[in-house]
Amino acid sequence: MPGEKVTQIEENLLKTFQEIDLIAPVQRALADEKYETPTPIQAQTIPATMQGRDVLGCAQTGTGKTAAFAVPILNQLGQGNRKSTPKRPLVLALAPTRELAIQIGASFAVYGRHLKLRQALVYGGVNQGKQVRAMNRGAHILVATPGRLLDLMNQGHIKLDQLEMFVLDEADRMLDMGFLPDLKRIISHLPEKRQSLFFSATLPPSIIKLSQSLLHKPVSVNVTPETTSVERIEQRLLYVDRAEKKTLLKSILTSEGVDRALVFTKTKRTANLLEKQLLKDGIAATAIHGDKSQNARQRALEAFRRKQVKVLVATDVAARGIDIDNITHVVNFDLPIEPENYVHRIGRTGRAGAEGIALSFCCGDERRELRSIERLIGQKVPIDPELSLPEPAEFKSGGSSHRRRDAGSKRSKFKRSASKRSGAKNSGPKGPGAKGSGAKSSGAKSSGGKGAGKYRKVEAAGGPSASKPKRRPGRKPKKAGQRPAHTA
Repeated sequence: MPGEKVTQIEENLLKTFQEIDLIAPVQRALADEKYETPTPIQAQTIPATMQGRDVLGCAQTGTGKTAAFAVPILNQLGQGNRKSTPKRPLVLALAPTRELAIQIGASFAVYGRHLKLRQALVYGGVNQGKQVRAMNRGAHILVATPGRLLDLMNQGHIKLDQLEMFVLDEADRMLDMGFLPDLKRIISHLPEKRQSLFFSATLPPSIIKLSQSLLHKPVSVNVTPETTSVERIEQRLLYVDRAEKKTLLKSILTSEGVDRALVFTKTKRTANLLEKQLLKDGIAATAIHGDKSQNARQRALEAFRRKQVKVLVATDVAARGIDIDNITHVVNFDLPIEPENYVHRIGRTGRAGAEGIALSFCCGDERRELRSIERLIGQKVPIDPELSLPEPAEFKSGGSSHRRRDAGSKRSKFKRSASKRSGAKNSGPKGPGAKGSGAKSSGAKSSGGKGAGKYRKVEAAGGPSASKPKRRPGRKPKKAGQRPAHTA
């Protein structure tokens, strides 16, 4: 990759923020926050940014990437004491989600509290009136998500012709979410002469390619270890019948040692259903996903941050941008389709070098997702010996997951293994309300043990439920002797 490579030489790293030639108002703000020692990403990128260099920075989540670009930007703007121009920001920071944009804006406000600088937040999900008024007053710093930014640009409320500094945060996530066309349209409006800062938790080939086309002789800083940060997180895999997932989740969440849990689902519908089920079970929970209004999402995050609720149920929209410490457990209720999201999900409990516990449910049709995850992290996820069903035989065989011919027999084998594990017998037809055979009783800790607590027994629910033949909605039952209607 073109650009100067900044190597991780410990003796060359800045030891304190006092060593950085920052203006007094910024130094005072850092002192207010009790910031003394910069993190590796800050120590290596802040000086380069202050020299006017383009930067491509990579570091794991929770290591201070936001301060790594916010501090030098504020330092630069604070020296000129320039007035803001209506509709024309000097700095643009792009983020993939509303939550992350709000957090970036909060960081700029904290580190710039002693400076007379204006900033504006622009994101979707809320009325644009307040955002338009903020841009009409003028803002030195604009923090935005791509969609709403383009909307306001098309309406003439934002012009980027005077932009001096461009920040792309969580660049890999931006591309994962399909924002590349929007990014190209936004970048086409930027001045040729500008300083660009790209920050990301990972550096996939797509980001390298984008940086090569947009950054000018960038300083490349990668403080992410060669091995993934997930190694510090205690990971456990739990094979479970799909019908037993909710019962197993309840058992885990009500166990000793589970103080604050983040539960990930594959779909928004599942997140909503799970929230209702947990509340019904007496577990304080709330859900967050893309269909929620911005106010609802912020209320949910704030309730989780203040421990007003114990469980936050989320889709992958929340895998990035949740800046909440002391999450003790992450539960993958559904395995993610994209294996990279597994790392981002469980990273919520391993913030800034902390340890955590990540439990992943896996049922018969999630084999492909599991194999992709294990290839990405370079290790097999350990099976929880106390709570997991036995590994299905077809998972061990290594056969192709593309073959559909024996899909039915594979599912039945998985269910038979669940029945064998629990020692229960199926009785009667299995209707929509039936829960299956139940999972193994456990009174012992998971083998990892770190704060996992004793997970209570997973009990099978009730007996068989009577099933009625279903008919398609809107179709009346056919009377005796009635001939079917002829359709053309």
